[in-house]
Amino acid sequence: MQEIVQQIKGKQVAQKKFPFLLKEGIVFPPQLSLEQSSSEKTASYKSELLKGKKFIDLTSGFGIDAYYLSKNFNEITLVEQNPELLEIVEHNWTVLEKKARFINQKLEDFLTQNEETFDVIYLDPARRDNNKNKVFLLEDLSPNILEIQGKLLSISNEVVIKLSPLIDLKYLVSVLPGIFRIDIIALKNDVKEVVVFLSKENSAEITCNCVNIESEESVFTFKFGEEENAKATYDEPENLIYIPNNSILKAGVFNLISERFGLKKLHPNTHIYTSHEKINDFPGRILEVEVIDAKQIKKKSQFNIISKNYPLKPEEIKKKYGLKDGGENYLIFTQSKKGKIIIKSV
Repeated sequence: MQEIVQQIKGKQVAQKKFPFLLKEGIVFPPQLSLEQSSSEKTASYKSELLKGKKFIDLTSGFGIDAYYLSKNFNEITLVEQNPELLEIVEHNWTVLEKKARFINQKLEDFLTQNEETFDVIYLDPARRDNNKNKVFLLEDLSPNILEIQGKLLSISNEVVIKLSPLIDLKYLVSVLPGIFRIDIIALKNDVKEVVVFLSKENSAEITCNCVNIESEESVFTFKFGEEENAKATYDEPENLIYIPNNSILKAGVFNLISERFGLKKLHPNTHIYTSHEKINDFPGRILEVEVIDAKQIKKKSQFNIISKNYPLKPEEIKKKYGLKDGGENYLIFTQSKKGKIIIKSV
């Protein structure tokens, strides 16, 4: 019965997260492995960035990333320390008619014994400690990235590491000297992964990409460090406001957005922008708006409520003004240089 329930749950997760596995004969692992797997959408995005002859995933897990990332490689190796999980992956890959070499071994033991080189190494370190608490600093992960980074770069031209969306970018750059690229990947405006690319050759510049999958927004690309020299301009709300997507907010390039798109910020700590003329390729939400007085808010009205750089949270605002959540219109509680303001979409 437990195995049947596991398969039912697996199919339910697969419908949203990796529908390509909804095939006859596919076996699903326990819930934790499903939760820790990348989604089909994020894995597919990453797969377009890598190619070569030999690919190895040192922490294959349920193998979703490996399945997609290895599509442009001739030789594929999967390393996984959990024998039951690796057996499931090997079975599923047979069903999917995809070939690979499967190695049941701890990553550290594999690296000690390995004499091969690879074009690309991929790993997704475990982000929970012995007490099952979430961790995200590189020295707290399993494996400890700081301890093995030298070994990884000695056997590969490129190392790609999936990290927590909570990781601090400045910290990353300070502890991993081989970084040449960082991708902040959001799916439907929910930041899912920070992916770092390392090379043996130290790059003078690190390229950062802010990506929002399943949106029509363009990728926002910048060089790490550009924000420090960027200068924002400020103004009160005009007829259009711009709210950056969450991958950009994660990157912290608030002044650069103002400078790059010619937009004015409302306040140094309010990451909302404004203009009179529409900027079509802006990577985020664009709303036509008007500034209103609190007296103009009618009770029981329905709005999507946004609170940014404002003392009250959306739930508190909803309660204070007797508002309903949802609908097509937005009510934004925020702050400009002149003080607290309320903005309504029109």
